[in-house]
Amino acid sequence: MDFSIIRIARTVLHVTNLQASREFYVNGLGMIETESDDQHIYLRGLEEHAHHSLLLKQAEKAMVEVLSYKVAKEQDLDEIEKLFKSKGLKTKWLPSGTQHAIGRTLRVHDNSGIPLEFFAEMKTTDRMLQRYDLYRGAKIQRIDHVNCAVPDVQRAYDFYVDHLGFSCSEYTETENGDLWAAWLYRKPTVHDHAFMSGPGPKLHHFAYSLTDRISILDCCDVLASMGYAQSIERGPGRHGLSNAFFLYLRDPDGHRIELYTGDYLTTDPDLKPKRWDLNDPLRQTFWGHEAPDRWFNETSSFIDIETGEEISYKEPVLEQRKPEIMA
Repeated sequence: MDFSIIRIARTVLHVTNLQASREFYVNGLGMIETESDDQHIYLRGLEEHAHHSLLLKQAEKAMVEVLSYKVAKEQDLDEIEKLFKSKGLKTKWLPSGTQHAIGRTLRVHDNSGIPLEFFAEMKTTDRMLQRYDLYRGAKIQRIDHVNCAVPDVQRAYDFYVDHLGFSCSEYTETENGDLWAAWLYRKPTVHDHAFMSGPGPKLHHFAYSLTDRISILDCCDVLASMGYAQSIERGPGRHGLSNAFFLYLRDPDGHRIELYTGDYLTTDPDLKPKRWDLNDPLRQTFWGHEAPDRWFNETSSFIDIETGEEISYKEPVLEQRKPEIMA
């Protein structure tokens, strides 16, 4: 492989009210506002030195513009373009200066239709890791992963592992042995990009890493006191998958964000992926609690990298939509 993808680096969301989003993400969750204007808010976690890992754009409709990956060097972008073109997939260049604080960028659609973006350079800024006077809300540290619903998980898995250099930490199969979900990584944690079976392509959630479980509990108290109790969708709890302590929230536009802490290193090349049965009650929540139906059924739509139009979805190839908890 002639290129190196480092990690998931940012999410670009369209929101319908920037001020409402600022109140939620900055005052509620404790993200750092790097810059803003009347059409954009650039946000990052306390640990992050990159200019931003979440870009909110004012729009008429809430959707997802792109999921971004950082690569090791500029030449990697050209090699990635060659790969996507060789597969007959759509590509688009955004020259340096087109997007604020970010260098030359390659946008593509993967083989599931998900809009991806690759870049090597982003403006840097000061870490706020030891600015404890700025810690509030969830005390968000850094971007961790994204999770997408796709109609054919096996097809997505094969593309990311065989052609983009991802590895698998954990996966879920149906009782027939069909791949229902997969957790894939480039950085040495459980995942950068997860896939689950469902109507897609759609963004299920994006996630940020926290320092500890108490930060999640503190966040619940802060959100409830600010009137955001209804934004708490699922958790707090502990995943069986990944072992992480989690909380799922819905932002003012319905985009789903996960707060996440306590997974494990995946550095060793001989690490064997862990298999889960879809119907194992400890899989989704280690304590056995079921996720609400809307956690499986509600997602955010992507837009096309060329037209800007909402991408239509396809129904999943697997019939089972959610776990049927085993006795």
